[in-house]
Amino acid sequence: MTHFIDTHNHLYLEQFDQDRDMAVERALRAGVKYMLLPNVDEETTGPMLQLHEKYPQNCLPMMGLHPTSVKPGFEKILETMKARFRVMKFFAVGETGIDLYWDKTHFDLQVQSFRTQIEWALEFNLPLVIHSRNSVTEIMDVLDQYRGTNLKGVMHCFPGDTQQARWFTDFGFWLGIGGVVTYKKSAMAEVVKNTPLDKIILETDAPYLPPVPHRGKRNEPAYIPLIANKIAEIKGISREMVAEETTKAAHSLFKID
Repeated sequence: MTHFIDTHNHLYLEQFDQDRDMAVERALRAGVKYMLLPNVDEETTGPMLQLHEKYPQNCLPMMGLHPTSVKPGFEKILETMKARFRVMKFFAVGETGIDLYWDKTHFDLQVQSFRTQIEWALEFNLPLVIHSRNSVTEIMDVLDQYRGTNLKGVMHCFPGDTQQARWFTDFGFWLGIGGVVTYKKSAMAEVVKNTPLDKIILETDAPYLPPVPHRGKRNEPAYIPLIANKIAEIKGISREMVAEETTKAAHSLFKID
């Protein structure tokens, strides 16, 4: 059977301090062979890299600055982060983007940080992992300036509608689909239904956004098959086909050997 890839989780966070190794083991037993780890800020970089060092074949690191971590003086943090790309292998730049849900105070700084990390993705020929909350049109405005480049990546926890989904997939992005697709009132079913399977990749965003029937509890990479089940149901295809296409897309996008 085809293995799965969880293209976005935070398994290094304190929510997993009591059973992190077991969570990795459960994921592997569930057929989730690779787990991609985006750091959030400078403080989470150490724990993220430690987890990668412990499971170098399965837990694969990204590097970026999350938009909610962008504050005055962020440029220095980005300098430190960029230097790391020259000394070790990362599978993506991110997660970066724009988040206007919690705080709009640093919108201009978030845009600057986002642009800088887009330039990294182009310079290092890596995919870009975009976080967008209450900011899909703002993200589109920034990306529009990079048309004609070889920029590609993933819209993590894709928050938009079907029309916006088409805009991103036409641009060269994949949609990261997670536990939200299993929620009763989610608009994601319509997006998934109308998006080609080869433009979808799977993610948990663990420990956040667990799929049904684990809603309200901690999420973990082992739940990826539940997300695949829902996508299969929406599209009227087999879970094996979902695994095959989404895994092939993730291997290609993140250059996982």
